[in-house]
Amino acid sequence: MKVLLLKDPKDKESGPDPYVKELGLYGFEATLIPVLSFEFVSLEALFEKLSHPEHYRGLVFTSPRALEAIKICLKQNSKSEAWSKTLKQQWNTKPTYVVGKATASLGEKPHSSSLLFPCGALKREVLPTALKEKGIALESLTVYQTAQHEHLQQSLSSYFSQQGIPASIVFFSPSGVKFCLQHIQKLSGDFANHVKFAAIGPTTAEAMEAAGIPVSCTAESPTPQDLAAGIQKALHSQNCIVPE
Repeated sequence: MKVLLLKDPKDKESGPDPYVKELGLYGFEATLIPVLSFEFVSLEALFEKLSHPEHYRGLVFTSPRALEAIKICLKQNSKSEAWSKTLKQQWNTKPTYVVGKATASLGEKPHSSSLLFPCGALKREVLPTALKEKGIALESLTVYQTAQHEHLQQSLSSYFSQQGIPASIVFFSPSGVKFCLQHIQKLSGDFANHVKFAAIGPTTAEAMEAAGIPVSCTAESPTPQDLAAGIQKALHSQNCIVPE
């Protein structure tokens, strides 16, 4: 059976995509179609903030794109030199939090300094709100913008014409739902009712439900193993929802 994954392929240098590999172990033929493109912005402002670690108590990341923005920001020779000489060491003395652990780890006394939060233009307000309730200041800076991949429509059309209707289609982000849904509904037509739609996590599942897509399974955690197991169950039973 065929599974369509609406996500970017993993970097070729780091081997085969783990989602394709894991689904293959279950006998599924998975195909990746890139959905999003990213434009990095405000990199000068980002470096200005990174140049003053004394102003912040730590860093918060909710996206690998934010990390990528910092890497791009530091590529210039002068900035790279400044980072290597003193800034890196100063930031290494401060905590770095990632999504899923930040609110739990930050249940401490209010602090006078803010956490620096490089983020995307489409960030949700859940994290800032939760931290604010705990008396923790968060300074956000938009460092990338999300847009539809320029070849998305063409890639979807080619897939459906050559591969037919997949047994399952997996969304990996609310933006993926926004950019893909109309194309998929048009291409699948009446056969859309036979497709098991899956979500990588609860946030994406909420976006799917809001758009009127029946969610057949939500991965228990955003890993290739849990997604593959969830799809396996969904395709072998009616409306099997994997517990979150």
